Amino acid sequence: MLKSNPLVSVITPVFNGEAFVAESIKSVLTQSYSDFELIVVDDGSTDDSCEIVRSYHDNDPRITLISNKNKKGPAGARNTGIRRARGRFIAFLDCDDIWYQSKLSKQLEFMHNNSAALTFTSYDIVAEDGSNTGKRRLAPPSVSYRELTRRNIIGCLTAMVDIQRSGNAVMPNIRMRQDWGLWLRILRETNTKALGIQEPLAALRIRSGSLSQNKLRASYYNFRVLYQFERLPISQALYCVFMHSLGAIRDK
Repeated sequence: MLKSNPLVSVITPVFNGEAFVAESIKSVLTQSYSDFELIVVDDGSTDDSCEIVRSYHDNDPRITLISNKNKKGPAGARNTGIRRARGRFIAFLDCDDIWYQSKLSKQLEFMHNNSAALTFTSYDIVAEDGSNTGKRRLAPPSVSYRELTRRNIIGCLTAMVDIQRSGNAVMPNIRMRQDWGLWLRILRETNTKALGIQEPLAALRIRSGSLSQNKLRASYYNFRVLYQFERLPISQALYCVFMHSLGAIRDK
């Protein structure tokens, strides 16, 4: 029997991810911690993504498959899953990214030990074909709201939210940077810091043509999050966007 309230809800949006979604799902199902539900939201895929997800759904009751009839975009797809989530802890994994086997167990222990509303981890960066690039994004021990406005160092695939401490985990409805908007709101409303685990517990896949690879567009959405959702003065928002750009250059 499936528990009525798993401790962790994993949210995975999918759009035309047939080449990667099976590997992503497997990385969740093989976690050393097993009290979770995996909510996969297919956002109008035109390839075989939905059929691949359904093949796993039919064999594991922890998987819920939701199909959006009309494409909602990344924020809408994630929020569809978040609103269906039953767990106290919300974690995120895009359909082309990968978790390492101990990710949930280590992060949950860290969350409990530190009474944290939001945590994140270091992660590796892999190429589109899954090969290691040798690059790694290291998580600092903590990040404050002020620091986060200047640079989003929380990889969505590594984030975990305790909704008992943060309130709801719904993301702002914006095409890009919706995850960053959520992290900012949590830190602002809880007046706490996000805490980082230095061990890499996930791998981010860099795909050609992805939204996040367009730096000019990313800067535009950075500004929108800060000005429209966080209500920062325009001069402060522009300064933070500039600092983001510097951070992106350093990361190359």
